[in-house]
Amino acid sequence: MRLIASDIDGTILGHDGQIRPRTVRAFAQAREAGVEIVFVTGRPPRWLTPLREQLGHQGTVICSNGAVVYSMAEEKVLSASLLRREDVLAARELILELEPSARFAAETLEGFHLEPGFLEPASVALQAITPALLEESLGEQGDGQGIVKFLAITHHGSADSFLARTRPVLGGMSVTHSAPSQALLEMGPKGVNKAVTLEQYAQSLGIQAADVVAFGDMPNDVEMLQWAGGGYAMASGHTAALEAANERAPHFEDDGVAQVIEALLAQRVAGAEIRPR
Repeated sequence: MRLIASDIDGTILGHDGQIRPRTVRAFAQAREAGVEIVFVTGRPPRWLTPLREQLGHQGTVICSNGAVVYSMAEEKVLSASLLRREDVLAARELILELEPSARFAAETLEGFHLEPGFLEPASVALQAITPALLEESLGEQGDGQGIVKFLAITHHGSADSFLARTRPVLGGMSVTHSAPSQALLEMGPKGVNKAVTLEQYAQSLGIQAADVVAFGDMPNDVEMLQWAGGGYAMASGHTAALEAANERAPHFEDDGVAQVIEALLAQRVAGAEIRPR
């Protein structure tokens, strides 16, 4: 184990916005043992406060399902894979043909754009944003605004069924979901996902997949869990994540990530480190 790559929401962070003390300690112990740590999330850079305030993380975070690489220490985007404005608007029309009730939003390097009805009611964090159709809010130079994620939501049905109906017509994008209680799709540049960007990051450090331990719980973690030598799906996770992983971490409520990290570090201390299968 040379690198730990962990999802955030539902993996180490609860709905209360807290990372449990045991998990905080486990990451600190791993860092002290010389293990590289990178967080790999669907969140944008502006929503990384729990990592900074609760874990003291100053390293790299792979955001927006692999579309953005962000430095916590420098507080800047290191690289980004972008969607074209015309592709976003075309995908919007394709989804509406299949699901007329769908509403849309776009994540850019500069902020968040949402259409009327996307969130009902709007969360406190998004109440300051004036809803508008993406064609208007993204303007004529959408590419220049750095679109890194396109989102579609319907307020009925499940995310799995919404994904199954729309993915076949969205071949020009990566399509996934990660919200456990909403039919919310997350779309990014074609060929970009958590695993692709994580592999590039690991290679920059001279680390192979066999020496990477990854944690995740939702469909947007599937490729990462399959790529890592030790891909641990949370026992509390989505079926797709559980089926993709070659290992299983205990339930989130039981500090599953911390339990695995503690066990792997104990193996190192005992001089009997085993590379994950």
